Formats: sequence, structure tokens, C-alpha cells
Amino acid sequence: MKIAVLALQGDFAEHRKKLEECGAETFEIRQKKDIMTEFDGLVLPGGESTVIGKLLHELDIYDILKEKIEAGMPVFATCAGMILLAEKIENDDKVHFGTMHMTVKRNAYGRQLGSFRTDAAVKGLGEVPMTFIRAPYIADTNGAEVLAYVEGKAVAAREENQVALAFHPELDENNDIYRYWLDIVKNYTK
Repeated sequence: MKIAVLALQGDFAEHRKKLEECGAETFEIRQKKDIMTEFDGLVLPGGESTVIGKLLHELDIYDILKEKIEAGMPVFATCAGMILLAEKIENDDKVHFGTMHMTVKRNAYGRQLGSFRTDAAVKGLGEVPMTFIRAPYIADTNGAEVLAYVEGKAVAAREENQVALAFHPELDENNDIYRYWLDIVKNYTK
């Protein structure tokens, strides 16, 4: 199983480490030639969603990745990655991939100083640690299944092969959420 990690911003190296701990082969997407490699799943890490969206277009990889996602390729998105997948962003008419039926509130937990860590239940997994850094949350779902709530706010969702998280599992010891997504990838590649 080969997983592509978008390496334009964010904790892409940490995601690669976690995926490799779970037995996946990984590589980084930094430019157009990188997406010509065959891969089974895609990770969209955190960072700044507006900048990542702009770079996807400037590097001429947006259309190819969107086509792969729309065709069913499994995607694992964290923080800004979740914003990239949302069909709607509160107080912003810009949409990036727009492949998950949900509305996301950007920087919902405030500035960097509003970052925090907690443990919460994820559907089918039990309690997992969650680290939030200037995190969004899901304000509304129009088809995506909510997988976790923190303080009454939806912070994780799944729609078909796409899993989107407001938190950063790459910063915690627990790999359960990665194994959960890799099972989705395995079922997709059968």
C-alpha cells in the first residue's frame, strides 16, 4: 500500500512517520511530477488552507488530485486538509476540493494561544488523544458522517473514503485513527 502525503505545508513528515509505523509505504507530493507515481491514498496535512489551495493551482496539481478524490481515492485530511475537502467554509465563498458534504468553520477555536489537547471518543475506536492547533470544526454536515465531538462541536467526519479531522493525530502517540483509515485504503484497493 502506497500513500502520497501532500508536502506543501504542515506536519507532512510526522504523517509519513505515523503511516510507516502502521506498515504503509509513503512518499511526498511537492510538484506535478510526483503525482505521476501510482498511489493508493492521499494525506492532506494541516497548514494554511488558503496558501495550500493557491499552491495546488500554481503547481498544476489541483485538477489531477480533485479527479482522483472524486473517483473514490481514499483521503485522510487534518485541520487545513479538512477545510480543503469541505463543500462550504463559513464566512468564505472560496471552496477548494469541495468533495465532502460539510460546512467548516475556519480557526473556530481561536488563535495559536487557543490550542489545546484532550481525549475524546471516535466512533468505532473509543477514546483517542486529540491535539487542536488553531483548529476548525464542522459547523454542519449535509451527508458526511460525524465520527467525533469535542465540547459539542463535530471535529471528525467520514464520507465514503474520505476522513477529515480538525485535530492533529500526527502529534500524539496513538495510531488508531491511522489504522482506521488504512483499513479504508485496503478495502478500496481490493
